[in-house]
Amino acid sequence: MSGDTYPKLRLASVQAAPVFLNREATIEKVARMTAEAKQNGADLVVFPESYIPTYPVWCLLLAPIDQHELFERLFANSVMVPSPAFSSLQEIARSNQIFLSVGVTEKEDYSMGAMWNTNILLDRDGNLLNKHRKLKPTWAEKLVWADGDGSSLKVSDTEIGRIGCLICGENTNTLARYSLVAQGEQIHLATYPPCWPTKRPKEGAAATAGGGYNAGEITRMRAGAHCFEGKLFTAASSGVLDQDAIDQICFYDERLRPMLESVFPAASMIVGPDSNVVPGGGPLIEEGIVYADIDIAIETHLKGIHDIVGSYQRLDVFQVFVNQTPQSPATFYTNDRMKMTPASSFVSDEPVEDVEE
Repeated sequence: MSGDTYPKLRLASVQAAPVFLNREATIEKVARMTAEAKQNGADLVVFPESYIPTYPVWCLLLAPIDQHELFERLFANSVMVPSPAFSSLQEIARSNQIFLSVGVTEKEDYSMGAMWNTNILLDRDGNLLNKHRKLKPTWAEKLVWADGDGSSLKVSDTEIGRIGCLICGENTNTLARYSLVAQGEQIHLATYPPCWPTKRPKEGAAATAGGGYNAGEITRMRAGAHCFEGKLFTAASSGVLDQDAIDQICFYDERLRPMLESVFPAASMIVGPDSNVVPGGGPLIEEGIVYADIDIAIETHLKGIHDIVGSYQRLDVFQVFVNQTPQSPATFYTNDRMKMTPASSFVSDEPVEDVEE
């Protein structure tokens, strides 16, 4: 057939628990599960929100005054870009010749306390395509993470399609989602925590009623909405709260155990542009990997019916402005030269080189 052709690929969404607050051991688990995904033919594998070194679910549950030790452990095990830990992730992508998306808690060398909820996207050669920091931590996450900025609210144009990412609650931010669709997003990565407890279960309630949000159902709803509105594919990847994590959190308050052991579990899935889960694409609520073969060309005829950034938009009525200026804590300059600092805060179009151990 003449004319342009569009990518076909296999997506892999991981549902897994990290090794709680252990950066190096969790990176080893990323390596094992990425190798498994590659062996099963995946072109792109997606890991959950803040997978390295863990999602800080304690920030939703403990009083701020009781969180200091866990905050220190999280910071000690967070990831800098570049760093030896980041180089390990680059090597995982490169050695498997696979696109790799990993949620991390990120830190910088200019602050002993600032952290960000970040998604790292690497190409098959380990080059950094995007480092997206969550724009606004959700609810109690503000106790742990700082705000991101618009510099990473972008779509990466790759051989397997145009890839965008939003983290957890950002997938409910209408303008954030629209800004990615307006950049031609074809594959959306949505990463989530292992659970989202928002209230204490009522006394005597059934275990399945514990904790507030039904994380799996909400993920399905969000993915379906974005896929249908943007006419694209979504790979949703969620964490798992394992017994080790529960035990370590409950060390600080044993009263939390019944809720953590009964909270609604998260789910991972792959959803198509018609808002339906792709055949074989889940949902998965236990630890493992879900796969789906997708054809980007399917998006075309659906865009012909309803395209919110094209034929079904009134650009004369609505305008959306997105500030992609990187933010920095200070600007240092001399008379002859202005230099923004810290340079490592910003997403660069240049590949990030490995850092030796």
